[in-house]
Amino acid sequence: MTVKSTSRARKKAAPGVPDPARAGSTAEPELVQLLTPEGDRVEHPEFPLTVTPEELRSLYRDLVLVRRFDAEATSLQRQGELGLWASLLGQEAAQVGSGRAMRTGDYAFPTYREHGVAWCRDVDPLNLLGMFRGVNNGGWDPNEKNFHLYTIVIGAQTLHATGYAMGITKDGADDAVIAYFGDGASSQGDVNEAFTFASVYNSPVVFFCQNNQWAISEPTTVQTRIPLYRRASGFGFPGVRVDGNDVLAVLAVTRWALDHARTGQGPVLVEAFTYRMGAHTTSDDPTRYRQSEETESWKAKDPILRLKAHLEKEGLADEAFFAGIEAESEQLGLRVREGVRSMPDPDPTLIFDHAYSEPHPLVDEERAEYEAYAASFEGGEHH
Repeated sequence: MTVKSTSRARKKAAPGVPDPARAGSTAEPELVQLLTPEGDRVEHPEFPLTVTPEELRSLYRDLVLVRRFDAEATSLQRQGELGLWASLLGQEAAQVGSGRAMRTGDYAFPTYREHGVAWCRDVDPLNLLGMFRGVNNGGWDPNEKNFHLYTIVIGAQTLHATGYAMGITKDGADDAVIAYFGDGASSQGDVNEAFTFASVYNSPVVFFCQNNQWAISEPTTVQTRIPLYRRASGFGFPGVRVDGNDVLAVLAVTRWALDHARTGQGPVLVEAFTYRMGAHTTSDDPTRYRQSEETESWKAKDPILRLKAHLEKEGLADEAFFAGIEAESEQLGLRVREGVRSMPDPDPTLIFDHAYSEPHPLVDEERAEYEAYAASFEGGEHH
């Protein structure tokens, strides 16, 4: 957000920090935007970005494949192949832009919807789907990917991220941490405690809030009287609101925020202003609490269509390129469908193996009781 000083005595704030003189203003805050919904490139004085045609095409590929994977997962859940699915439809740019802003050594703490960030951290989509199918607890090594396992408890991962960031500081490393959460989670005590600790300890963590307008069935307007990014000022660190459907703006802002954090300047709150086009999860029916007109208005801001429009306008991609991405999308969809349906059921006794780091008599007793119970069904009918 561009800040203009009205007094010679007032120092220029960091990018995105609201002017205290306007703190009570009801005007809609400015979005950091580098790519308009029509696909036109614009510049922002505080968040410059240089990208090559190859990088633009790569970002487009990310967006398309992430959306396809997400769509296949939703269909698989409807067919009874997954127990649940939390769709990211509409939020692809927020996730891909921030995911591609990270360095290799940076560490991400997700919620349960960051499938696009997982893609950017080279997590196999089938590992994510295995968790929602109930055959694994995540399936990837967090320390290999620098991408933590999904967190179902709302907001808890922000505390984990802050603690990890405090450890980075003690280690003397120049890495940074990014913690993902939604607008609904911003009301949780864990998130506010994380803000406090991160600020006091000047921890290298970026709090990345995907404001998709709805905390399940409650709109953001019933949770806060000010834009979410302005909450950061109360904890003593900068906040920025970025167009969450603009992959270039998200990339630029997140890069700035991570560099701000890693260079000892403390935490940053990034509010990616976006929209959840689908349901909160597949167990939710959004038609019961929001109007179709609202959803239709956001379709015009689609992150994939605007980047495609830009590539076409600037002559940076031809029909062969788009056809190639579509063919790759079909192959990914096929791999996801076949991979999920061929997943073997896990051994039920595995749940006892890692309850403790060493053998434990109580766990051994419980395992034996379960094995005896399961064996009682062998060779007979289940009642």
